[in-house]
Amino acid sequence: MANGWFETVAEAQRRAKKSLPPSVYMALVAGSERGKTLQDNVDAFSELGFAPHVANLAPQRDLSTTVMGLHLDLPVMISPTGVQAVHPDGEVAIGRAAAARGTAMGLSSFASKSVEEVVAVNPKTFFQLYWSGSKEVILARVERARAAGAAGIIVTLDWSFSQGRDWGSPSIPEKLDFRTMVKFSPEALRRPAWALRWARSGALPNLTTPNMALPGQPAPTFFGAYGEWMQTALPTWEDLAWLRAHYDGPLMLKGVMRVDDARRAVDVGFDAISVSNHGGNNLDGTPASVRALPAVAEAVGSQVDVLLDGGIRRGSDVVKAVALGAKCVMIGRAYLWGLAANGQAGVENVLDILRSGIDSGLLGIGKSAVRDLDRDDLLVPDGFERRLGTAAAH
Repeated sequence: MANGWFETVAEAQRRAKKSLPPSVYMALVAGSERGKTLQDNVDAFSELGFAPHVANLAPQRDLSTTVMGLHLDLPVMISPTGVQAVHPDGEVAIGRAAAARGTAMGLSSFASKSVEEVVAVNPKTFFQLYWSGSKEVILARVERARAAGAAGIIVTLDWSFSQGRDWGSPSIPEKLDFRTMVKFSPEALRRPAWALRWARSGALPNLTTPNMALPGQPAPTFFGAYGEWMQTALPTWEDLAWLRAHYDGPLMLKGVMRVDDARRAVDVGFDAISVSNHGGNNLDGTPASVRALPAVAEAVGSQVDVLLDGGIRRGSDVVKAVALGAKCVMIGRAYLWGLAANGQAGVENVLDILRSGIDSGLLGIGKSAVRDLDRDDLLVPDGFERRLGTAAAH
């Protein structure tokens, strides 16, 4: 349409595929190995059903929730995603869109925009932290986020080294020098609107990671930051307790799929847990995150905020996740497709689609608020859940 509006996330994805250079689009698709987890994240929601009412329905519905003390106008927040060449405004546009719709944003350590820039447009920004570098470096990044006014920290641990993709991995350059521009020019010429958008901005896609920069040093490239992460010793629960002791703000652990890990996170002192398999980018064959959600929420949902990340494509998916125990969901690819389709307005469009679907779901179920949703509002087939880590749980 002339104004760029679209009616579904699926249409946003189609427009993103048409408008982005193939290597940029495939970087958003990502996934791992066969892509079983990537697909199951989405498909699992279609196994869950509703039993709607026809009368005595709530005339007004309250979609608001809270996450780690922050009020959100709807139970959807932006999940952190790494360096991208989707749109010149990048995470600043995403942050503005989230703020315009009354919700929070997770900003990646590997983002193309700095934490200072993004917090300036959305104070409800959580800074996402990879366990990368020495403890002194990690703490310096935490303190930088705190000084910038970040609302809290998200520690991401659900990312192992991807062992390739059966459909092929996109070619991501180390930097955009003349030789690289010549190599990728055929892709850009096939997507003139994308190329023109960047030309008008007066800049090239930023393949550096400003949030990984140390004081007085230039921002490392994505591969430079990735190399630091790969060479860092893997964290222990004692390391996470150390971080908790040195940071007294809201703290979320992202990547929990097991009940025993969820209980350990509570013991360490995390304020929230995101049930996530990194959008299918972690170990392929890991179940859909929504399959693991009920057991985790049942085990620790009364002690910490439990969120769901993975596979959200429509408002009804959000309703299903909240009914199974999540306080909120996090979206990734959906908003990146919206950004590609229509910039900040496209991200707002995606959030509006989800909001409308959540409201419709509440209306049909007969609930007046998302906080009133529970498992009885769903049809959950036998064998749907994956209760991981329960044998060792206490």
